[in-house]
Amino acid sequence: MSLPELKIRNFTLKVPVFQGGMGLGISWDRLAGNVSLNGALGIISSVGTGFYENRAHINKELNGKPYGSENFYSSKGLKAVITNARKICNDAPLGCNIMHASNEYERIVKDACNVGFNAIISGAGLPTNLPEFTKDFPEVALIPIVSSAKALKIICKRWTQRYDRLPDAVVLEGPLSGGHQGFTYEQCLDPNYQLDKLIPEVRAELDEWGNNIPLIAAGGIWNRNDILHAISLGANGVQMGTRFIGTHECDAALEFKQVLLNAKKEDIELLKSPVGYPARGIRTNLQKMIEEGTAPKISCVANCVAPCERGRGAKKVGYCIAERLYDAYSGKVESGLFFTGANGYRLNELISVKELIEKLVNGEDE
Repeated sequence: MSLPELKIRNFTLKVPVFQGGMGLGISWDRLAGNVSLNGALGIISSVGTGFYENRAHINKELNGKPYGSENFYSSKGLKAVITNARKICNDAPLGCNIMHASNEYERIVKDACNVGFNAIISGAGLPTNLPEFTKDFPEVALIPIVSSAKALKIICKRWTQRYDRLPDAVVLEGPLSGGHQGFTYEQCLDPNYQLDKLIPEVRAELDEWGNNIPLIAAGGIWNRNDILHAISLGANGVQMGTRFIGTHECDAALEFKQVLLNAKKEDIELLKSPVGYPARGIRTNLQKMIEEGTAPKISCVANCVAPCERGRGAKKVGYCIAERLYDAYSGKVESGLFFTGANGYRLNELISVKELIEKLVNGEDE
């Protein structure tokens, strides 16, 4: 069985795969540009664009870091990222992942529209007001991320009542994904909340709204067989993040990739996060420092996400997520926070994006 094409609003993907938007800086121009060049959807993370290209696009910094959310989510930085991605993929579709929990969410969404993204993928909260901020850009596909049929119903009801619009596609993220989860710790381990159970439920809810809205399954997808399995359950495509970290073009430092290549299954855990939800990552020296009380000082320079309440959440768990993610992106293994999906331990080599997508399309020896 060949993988089907995937039509979303005004564009069609030859390969029905979204490359997950990974912040801080893990999926910027090099990764997303090459994914789109090869027929899938490259997705640029909007997180921390003030750090892009040596912080050349910010107005104010403190201790060498973008100061405040207006600089952490840099408008000029986001424009520079997509400009460089377009040099790779030309006019192929590109998506922008924007967390609803981001401070300055409205402005980031408008920035993404203004610089020419074809799609906005938005989770980390329910993006019930997303169409309000994109009304001047009807060509941009709006794709919420949900973790349940209930969340999807809330979004569809709100969007139709207030904006006379439905999602152009929906990403359903199960509890095996990397980074923050839309589930409690207990739900992440509960069979009733696993992707195989959720796909049919969300597909049924989508069908209630008509319009043949594509469903994109995410969380634990690793190879062609996983893609075909998700499609058999009712999905139209998949989103994959961790597998793309294992590419030469991934924007993270080589040291970041090496942490994943060295990780064993037992190293991957659900970690406490400043935002109050569990986050899946690799247990490294950072967790040891937190337990010993020797982790880097928390100062909240970025003011990145609303649930952290300007550092209150960070102090509860012992680390600033923005600074520790930047350390990981930069390859600072001693103090970095390394997110990965549950299958991250299966990475054993670095390959090109082109080779990875060929494996997903044609199959591979496992």
